[in-house]
Amino acid sequence: MLGAYIGYTVAIYTGSFFLALIIAPILVACFGIVFEKLLLSPLYKRQDGGAYLMVTFGLAVILAEAIKLTWGADPKGVQIPEMLRGIVIVFDFPFPKYRVFLIIIGVLMALSAWLFLEKTRIGLLIRAVSQNPQMVNALGTNVVFIRNLVFAIGCGLAGMGGVLAAPMVTAFLGMGSSVIIDAFVIVIIGGMGSFLGSIIGSLLVAFVLVFGAYYVPDLALAIIYLLMLIILIVRPGGLLGKEE
Repeated sequence: MLGAYIGYTVAIYTGSFFLALIIAPILVACFGIVFEKLLLSPLYKRQDGGAYLMVTFGLAVILAEAIKLTWGADPKGVQIPEMLRGIVIVFDFPFPKYRVFLIIIGVLMALSAWLFLEKTRIGLLIRAVSQNPQMVNALGTNVVFIRNLVFAIGCGLAGMGGVLAAPMVTAFLGMGSSVIIDAFVIVIIGGMGSFLGSIIGSLLVAFVLVFGAYYVPDLALAIIYLLMLIILIVRPGGLLGKEE
């Protein structure tokens, strides 16, 4: 949501959607760094997982009110760049250019994230910290920095998602709420800790949403939860996750 509104402002003042696509994620990532440092870091030693939920939920409420005071309550439309308007023919069917652009960006970002996590030293450290931060810290790695970096990257990617979504759905208050539900379902279906599982889960959820909304719009969300329930019954750890 924050990325969408910042992207809207940058696009209005510069006239460039692509500049907004660069600046907004950077600013949201910087916001994430400050938030993680000031409010989340003190909670890492606590065993109560509910504390993270309360703090981040509180941030969402405060952020929504701050956006309302800054940009107003009305949705803000972001224009699709001229070069991405119109349609292309895909298998004899017309398809909007902007949606093709979104597909390409999605594939590139997924591939980049996988290469970053699996093929770089920092990615190795991120995976190690997620599994055993005490041991990694004992080996001399700055766990505080790794956690801050991961949160910044996550916020930056979320900000980019907001900018990309704004031309299709506008920037509006609460636009991140539906994403939270979808992300939860995707992770549960794919399996905790599995990058490939999340990719497969996202494709399954997207497939069910699109076809469910077209054929049985009143039951689309119910079908997603039914799919999640079936997968959890068959594989309690998710498709590619490990059962704890």
